[in-house]
Amino acid sequence: MADLHLDNVKKRYGTLEILHGIDLSVEDGEFVVLVGPSGCGKSTLLRMIAGLETVSEGEIRIGGRRANEVPPQKRNISMVFQSYALFPHMTVKDNITFGPLIRRENAEETARKLTRAASTLNLGAYLDRRPGQLSGGQRQRVAMGRSIVRNPDLFLFDEPLSNLDAKLRVQMRTEIKALHHKFESTIVYVTHDQIEAMTMADRIVVMNGGRIEQVGTPLELYDGPANVFVAGFLGSPAMSFLDATIVRSGEGISARLPDATMVPVAGSPVQDGAGVSLGIRPEHYRVDPAGPIRLVVDVIEPTGSESHIYGHVGAAEVRAVLRERIALDPGEALRLSVDPAKVHLFDAATGLRLPGA
Repeated sequence: MADLHLDNVKKRYGTLEILHGIDLSVEDGEFVVLVGPSGCGKSTLLRMIAGLETVSEGEIRIGGRRANEVPPQKRNISMVFQSYALFPHMTVKDNITFGPLIRRENAEETARKLTRAASTLNLGAYLDRRPGQLSGGQRQRVAMGRSIVRNPDLFLFDEPLSNLDAKLRVQMRTEIKALHHKFESTIVYVTHDQIEAMTMADRIVVMNGGRIEQVGTPLELYDGPANVFVAGFLGSPAMSFLDATIVRSGEGISARLPDATMVPVAGSPVQDGAGVSLGIRPEHYRVDPAGPIRLVVDVIEPTGSESHIYGHVGAAEVRAVLRERIALDPGEALRLSVDPAKVHLFDAATGLRLPGA
């Protein structure tokens, strides 16, 4: 395996700059997920690491070696695509061993690699089938098997689960994570699905508009988002935001909403009267008849174990996830409270997280 270092990597198409100076280090054996909305540049960055896109500026190093001018086939990387990219006329066995065959590897060693891949991915019973005879999850396993037999320095995954149904996505997430633990491989994985990022990554790289917004472990980003974008992107359902003004008094620090509601918050470094944005995750709301927050219900979605409440606090849209089974009609109000320590504070002008908040 190998480490990966990106130093001020930029990508331009003509005069249009897509990536604006990416700095990132991936340690040997680390599982790093690039996540962000469509168009943020994550797949372009992955293709540059793979050698499928040229580097306009900056440097990519794989295993300590500059890779900018190295062609894809000589980078010793393996890439799993969203579309599987299997040969439909070949059997599973032939698809997996096609790479070693064209590289003219030893037949005995190739057979050993095939056995290991088939055993790891539970494909032993399907080696004589063709892709058209397999389910989506089985085809994705074949694509992964083709990667395993290469023994690459670096595994690259480009949204490999987006074509699968919900149940298969959960299953394949587990299998990819188990694969990482078994081979201690270095993986860079691209997805737009934040659940995949949270459940699979050692570290998450949140991208937006061709830039890195924040890098950290899943819980670091979830508990301490650097700005409003990261806070709103990670978490399902998403965090809600309420415009407010800091009010300091002898009773402590509160945030005053536009309707004069006072929400207690933990210590804030900003001065009295400063404009802030309150970020509250849906699971942190609590039903409280004496609570300061008045949520007017629009829609209730019962899931059995939880109630998802869509509504609004003043003009702000809010979503609350409650363990109670709530029976309210649209237009009725629900009183809620939030632990002040769970309230995230962001600067109203810049969207940046306030220090100590």
